[in-house]
This record gives sequence, structure tokens and C-alpha cells, in this order.
Amino acid sequence: MAAANTDAAPRLGVCYYPEHWPEEFWARDAARMADIGLTQVRIGEFAWSRLEPSPGDFRWEWLDRAIETLRAAGLGVALGTPTATPPKWLIDRHPDILAHDRHGRPRRFGSRRHYCFSSERYRAESARIVEAMAARYGRHDAVIAWQTDNEYGCHDTVRSYSPEAERAFRRWLAARYGDIGALNGAWGTVFWSQDYRAFDEVDLPNLTVTEANPSHVLDFHRFSSDQVVAYNRLQTDILRRLSPGKPIFHNFMGFFFDFDHFAVGADLDFAAWDSYPLGFLDVAPFPPEDKVRYRRQGHPDIAAFHHDLYRAAGRGRFQVIEQQPGPVNWAPHNPAPLPGMARLWAIEAAAHGADAVSYFRWRQAPFAQEQMHAGLLRPDDQPAPAYQEARAAARDFVAVGAAAPTPASVALIFSYEAHWLFEAQPQGAAWSYPGLVFEWYSALRRFGLDVDIVSPEAALSGYKAVFVPSLPIIDDAFVGRVRASGALALFGPRTGSKTATLTIPPTLAPGALTALVPLTVTHVESFPADHREAGRFNDGAVSGRIWLEHVETALAPLAARNQGGGLLYRNGKALYLTTVPDHGFLAALFWSILTEAGVATAPVDPDIRLRRRGDLVFAFNYGPEPRDVSAIAGGASFVLGAPLIEPAGVAAWRDEAHKMKTAR
Repeated sequence: MAAANTDAAPRLGVCYYPEHWPEEFWARDAARMADIGLTQVRIGEFAWSRLEPSPGDFRWEWLDRAIETLRAAGLGVALGTPTATPPKWLIDRHPDILAHDRHGRPRRFGSRRHYCFSSERYRAESARIVEAMAARYGRHDAVIAWQTDNEYGCHDTVRSYSPEAERAFRRWLAARYGDIGALNGAWGTVFWSQDYRAFDEVDLPNLTVTEANPSHVLDFHRFSSDQVVAYNRLQTDILRRLSPGKPIFHNFMGFFFDFDHFAVGADLDFAAWDSYPLGFLDVAPFPPEDKVRYRRQGHPDIAAFHHDLYRAAGRGRFQVIEQQPGPVNWAPHNPAPLPGMARLWAIEAAAHGADAVSYFRWRQAPFAQEQMHAGLLRPDDQPAPAYQEARAAARDFVAVGAAAPTPASVALIFSYEAHWLFEAQPQGAAWSYPGLVFEWYSALRRFGLDVDIVSPEAALSGYKAVFVPSLPIIDDAFVGRVRASGALALFGPRTGSKTATLTIPPTLAPGALTALVPLTVTHVESFPADHREAGRFNDGAVSGRIWLEHVETALAPLAARNQGGGLLYRNGKALYLTTVPDHGFLAALFWSILTEAGVATAPVDPDIRLRRRGDLVFAFNYGPEPRDVSAIAGGASFVLGAPLIEPAGVAAWRDEAHKMKTAR
């Protein structure tokens, strides 16, 4: 496991494109970066056409000079491999490199990410350019880290429907099942006369008249994820050979789940991600009132959710390699951040354990697709609003210094495979696995908690409470880890409802979970989002929504449904929900579990979020009005801010007892 950065304050950096600017700008740019406290610069990830303008004609000299210029200013370089943007000459030579969309059409040159992960030709070309870069810069002392490619899967590019992908999928199936009869049995191809005689008869699951076999779809999603993992490993193997000791990362995205980030992260030294809270709020299905209240701040849990997810994917280490500094260019609506948010987002990342935070980008480009994306500088070279906020954040990083991570008391289980399964067979338009996980995360954070988001394969020892919003595929090993942890464990609906091949378990749902919660799901219902199933919990009225399971069990319901049956059951330390709880039900249930488990809480105002890092407690105000945290901080000494936190403000205080105070 990669060690966290505990011996130095987090670094602040920026993304820079020297090939975009006249060379006479470079030294002045580097000096200004250093002047405002930046120490890390990411470059190179889109530069293939300038590095190799013609086949085999490498032009390294300009990049040599750019790296030397940055080093002379005291800046470390995070160097990206340029494989997200194969040049035109390469596509013209080998058009089979292109991915195809689900309609079978090639996704042509003229933008970015125009390649198929399954293309053997592109893998060879990627290996060639990465080897050339690593041979030249792998031991360069200014290069402090490598980034592989850029934003795997952006623009819906994980799942390719090209001839190359079809051939690779057939090989993947043959390796997985060995015998075509095993595939037929696993997929239930006897249904609708879908039996196959050989793996070469299996098509990709697109262009079908109606829905494709869901087991077929799930395996295609697994295959597509594995192709990303293999492609990334191709690059990391080269970089480790030619650039020993230099850490390697990839920049993941927000609310993107098409491949298994835990699996990709296993080949990295740390995870990184690209944080655009305002853009994510605009495109994600948040309630209208949240979009209005947090339009210039982002939802209070968007950034934190991804910090905690990618810290797990990075096995304890992560960075924010692209931090939104102003309006973006890609959302339907692009407001400017509330003054102070560019600073707040950076400090919040550090509070969640980020080794570094880099703003995207240094100077706003006056040309091409991203010319409406703000930077720290305007296109006319004058400071943009976030410029001084970056300077302030750099000072704040020094003020708070280094701090060891604080172990969380609660774990939230997240599964990429679960998301793919529900995509293949949602059984209800209102059902959203990412939405459910985010709701649970947000509800836990409202109690002032630090939360570890972990994979189903993670060790669970040391946690007092484990929360599983839904996990359709489980096995005895997972059940054993939950039991061995001794934690109180809450399982959401549809847990244990499917086998690994996406069929109903022979003993019905919840499958292997019956060892912890002895009940049988006999049938299920799904509802529109406005439907409610009324019940009672702890003498209060509650309701479920979206999903309802009818069960047979000797257990008495812990939350009874008014029309009979239960919304919640308990056996020992395991609790099982048959529905998606409304917000009041979820809050009451979480409070009950956390209290029983002995988890120290500090319930906060809806606009305030807390995060602990060592002996520091950070508070962030996402609301449009000032908020007072003196009831939580008590008489502690403040390192940043004061008990009254202004909108987009941050406070941090030392808790010498290392124990969260309880405020009710």
C-alpha cells in the first residue's frame, strides 16, 4: 500500500500547456507561478502532434526547454503521456484505431479520445510513444511524477463497438468461460433461441431490436473495464522500467463509473481526479432547490465524495490534478464560482488527504474547444478572480502544514460492478445506484463524520459501522468480512439479488446474505420517484420510495409498513432495508446505528461540512449565508478563520484531544 504524504504540507500546482504559448512567455509564467506559491506543474498530456509531427520525427527540444524553464523556477513537473490525442497522420495510416459508437459508426478525428482500447495497433503505437518519452525524461530530476493518458472514458469512450472490440470481446469470453456451452448456460441463451455454437458467433450487445440479454450486457461492461485496466497497465509497465522510482497516476473524473477505478488504481502509485463541482452540479440529477442554492458553490458533498472514493482507489493516496478555478465550458450552464470557492475547494481536498491540488488551467486559451474555460489568468495575461485565491490557498497549505490521516469509524461500500449490473437491468426508471450511494454518503456527512468509501473486496476491520447501499452480487467471503469486522452493518435493497452471471439466486434474494439476515425476497415492486410506502420507525412516521421488496421471514420488522410487512429488518448486528428510505427515514436510521455503534458525531447545519486531518478539524461553509460553528469547536484555537464562517469560507481548529465533540 502506498504511504500517504505525512511529512510535508500538500503542494499546490497548475496545469500548463507551453506548446500553446510563445516561448518568450514561459519564463515569466514560471516565475509568476512560483511567486504565488505554486510548486507543481502538469504538462504534456495532449502534445503528441508537437512531439512527433511526422512518423518517427521526434521533436523533443521544445519540451526539453519547457521542463528546464519550469525547473529553473523551482517547479516540479508532472509529465503526461500524450496518448489521449493520437495525431492525424496516425489515424490516416491506421483507421482501425478509431472507436465506434453504439450505432456502429467510427468516432473520427477532430476532437480527442478518438481511439479504441481494444485496438492492437493503437496499443503498439501507445507503447512506442510512451517508451520514447520515458527513455528521454524517465530519469530527469525535474520530473516528479507521470500521468498516464488523460481521463480514461471521457466522452463515453470506454465501451467501443468497433470490429477490434468485437474480436477482443470474443477472446475475453473464451478465456472467461472456456467452453461455449458454459457461456450458454451462464447467460440463459435458451431464452429467445439465443444459443451460440462458438464464441465467434457472439456479437456485441448493440443494435438489437429490443433489450439485449442482460448477462451479455454485463459481461460486455466487465470486458470494457478490463480493456481500460490492461491499456493503463501497458503504460505503467513501461514507465516503471524506464523511470524507476517516479510515482505514476491517472486523472479520473467525477460521477463516472464505466470502468473499475479500483482495478486501474492497483497499478498506480496514487489516484488523481479532476474536480469541477459547478459543472457536476449542473449536469447531475440534483433536486432543483439544490441546484439553485449551490449554483456557485457546488453541492457540499460533490468534491468530498470523490476525494474519499479516489483516496480508496489510490490505496490511501490521491491528488486533485485539475481543480476548477472559474466558469467551465462544457456544462449546459456555466456560472462563476462564489468568491472564495477556488480557495475552499483546494483546502477541502487537502483536508481529505490530497498530496497536491492543481488548478486547471494557468491561462485561459483564446482559441479552440476550451476557450470559454477559465484559468488563473485571463487570455490577456491579467489575473482572473481565482489568481489571488490560489495565492491564499498556498499560504493556507503552509499554515496547516503536514498531518497524518485520521482513521474513519464508518465505511461505505461502493461497487462499479453493481452499477454496471443495474445499467443492464434497472427494473425501474427511478432506480439510480450512484444516486443511492451519494444519498447515503451525504446523510453520513451531515453527522459531521469522516467516511471511508471502500470496495467490496476491502478489509473491514476497525470500522464501527458498515453501510452497504446496495450490492446485488455478494459471496460468502464478503459476508465473512462483514461478520468478522464486528461492526453494525446496514444493507440496502437489492443486495444479494443476483448471481455473478446476472441471474436470480436459486434460493432467491438476498442470496449469501441470508447467513446474516434470514429472510427471503418473494417478489419486488418498482415505483415512480413520487410514490411513497408509509411506515413507522422508532415511533415516527417514515416512508420508502422507488423500490419495495416483499419478504418471508420469522423476523419481526424493525420498521413496519402500514399496509403490512416491513421496510426494515434486523438480525444481530445486520440490518436490511426492503426499500429506498426517504431522507427523514435515512437520517433517523443512521442516527440510531451510529449511536449504538459508539461513533462520535457532530451533526451540522445543512450547509456546513467537517473533515478531520490529524489534530485539525476543518469546517467548510457551502451556504450563501454565514454559519457559526462555535458549538462544535468549543474553545479550541483556530488555525484558519473563526467560529463565524462567511459564505465560501473555511475554518480550522486544533482538537488536542483528537476526539470529535458531540453537538446536538
